[in-house]
Amino acid sequence: MQETSTGYTIRNVMKTLELLEKLAESPKQLTLQSLADSVNSSPAKAVVLLDILKEKGLVEIDPVSGAYQLGIRTVAFGKKLIDSFQNLAGNARPAGKMSLDCADLVSYSHPVMEELALKYDEAVYLTVIKNDEVLFLEMVDCAQQIKAEPLVGRKFPFFTNAAGKVMKAVDSWDLLEKLRKRDEAPGRWPDMDQLACEMQEIRATGVAVDNGGLGDGIISVAVAVRDYAGKVIGSITMLGPSFRMLAGRIEDEIIPSMREGAELLSKQFGYVHV
Repeated sequence: MQETSTGYTIRNVMKTLELLEKLAESPKQLTLQSLADSVNSSPAKAVVLLDILKEKGLVEIDPVSGAYQLGIRTVAFGKKLIDSFQNLAGNARPAGKMSLDCADLVSYSHPVMEELALKYDEAVYLTVIKNDEVLFLEMVDCAQQIKAEPLVGRKFPFFTNAAGKVMKAVDSWDLLEKLRKRDEAPGRWPDMDQLACEMQEIRATGVAVDNGGLGDGIISVAVAVRDYAGKVIGSITMLGPSFRMLAGRIEDEIIPSMREGAELLSKQFGYVHV
């Protein structure tokens, strides 16, 4: 059967978006061959699609290596994405401010994140949530040689990581009932009874710890940040390899420090614990 022009166009659009996604996910530049292979395309076809992205400023070519990387225009799109999350912060009002947007959230969070990253030499992230996904919004990196690849700009289902679990558990009391009513494809969600038990424990302690959800051997620890109305507006998340993120270190050192940092940050957004 001959492919229609509409079908051909849609397929090319999907391939173009896949190429852009591969570049966004990669911590390094990618060759034409590796990009073509990653989307099951020939180099000749891939280069035509990449040239379109290059014309729009979304992709750049290294003049020395000839490898591809994201273009400068993606920075503008990233800023728009961050700005679009300002509604996640509701109408929180830090002292001396009438409103809160994501730029405020990043600005106020950064000193707390820097202190935690410096103290424990592990990567610390600011995350926000929209619907059922977590966006890794900002990062303060560590100096360790062995560490997870940067996750800034990446989105994950909330139940796959500590950040999503703590934000949902603290803020969404009827979450599990809503999920049970959905007609989702099999395998889309984890075991609901097991998730319910985990979420109840997280709600009681205010801290989530996840092992493996963001990659084999990666442990994440997260605490929620609230606004003046008690609404969760984000979370501070630390992650690192399991051989450094030992249970005793997490329980005795990391969690108390992260709780203290989250409480300090929440106070800046007007939250008062009763």
